[in-house]
Amino acid sequence: MKTLISVIGTTGIGKTKLAIGIAKHFNTEIVSCDSRQFFREMKIGTATPSKEELAEVPHHFIGNLSVNDYYSIGQFEKEAEEKLAALFQNHDVVVLVGGSMMYEKAVIQGLNDLPEADEENQKKLQQIWDENGIGELQKMLEKLDPEYYKTVDKDNPRRLLRAIDIIWQTGKSYTENVSSQIKKRDFQVIRIGIEAPREVIYERINQRVDQMISEGLEKEAEGLIPFKNLVPLQTVGYTELFKYFSGEWTLDFAIGEIKKNSRRFAKRQLTWYRKEENINWVNFENSLKECLSLLKKLM
Repeated sequence: MKTLISVIGTTGIGKTKLAIGIAKHFNTEIVSCDSRQFFREMKIGTATPSKEELAEVPHHFIGNLSVNDYYSIGQFEKEAEEKLAALFQNHDVVVLVGGSMMYEKAVIQGLNDLPEADEENQKKLQQIWDENGIGELQKMLEKLDPEYYKTVDKDNPRRLLRAIDIIWQTGKSYTENVSSQIKKRDFQVIRIGIEAPREVIYERINQRVDQMISEGLEKEAEGLIPFKNLVPLQTVGYTELFKYFSGEWTLDFAIGEIKKNSRRFAKRQLTWYRKEENINWVNFENSLKECLSLLKKLM
């Protein structure tokens, strides 16, 4: 039986480092399921692995798209499945890594076939957004699907629009639409989660944002102003800086908001992972040693 080792955990907790350590141990390759790292123009703000890290182990689905490209979770599921099939021809073990919860789910379980966007619904929702702001969309989704509302990126209007559209079309909550496993995988999955006290997670996030700023996040985001309305850029680290560039916020306030919104995202990740039952947790301080010890027993 081929084995996919999926490394998960909150933003900034050390998933990349652990995934590389595991991949080197098994002499294998890494498939990324971080939906923000797909876009090559967003290296700093998405904490894309460095050139040195990418050189240590072959990585797939890192910087493979432009922000101009349309890319859906359905497309990713199909392409990741094809990539894994190819990798398993030469390897008994492959490593999956990323903090995008639905994208991991797409690989390890498969997704229900969700309906395409309904044009009329999209127009209605766009009008609500334009006239009443994102807060109205948030209230609608919270009422329609309180469970998904706990984990969705509430500041990403496209996620809200998509979920409400699907609920309207199907008469079922978004959670119900995506909850059932529909595809049998021909490999076993071992999920490894990195855990740490919440104060450690938050401190790491704050340090990471400071590092991104020192590495040139402001300049990276400034170069992306012409694309600020595209879906990939409706994300933490960029939307806050766009408000600074427009004169709405000061730079210090924008940086503070990036930290706050990153911590909020980590909280949503923790909420999601708490509901999962098949995660093998390792401590952030000794993650590789604990992980390899665990894998000896599980494989």
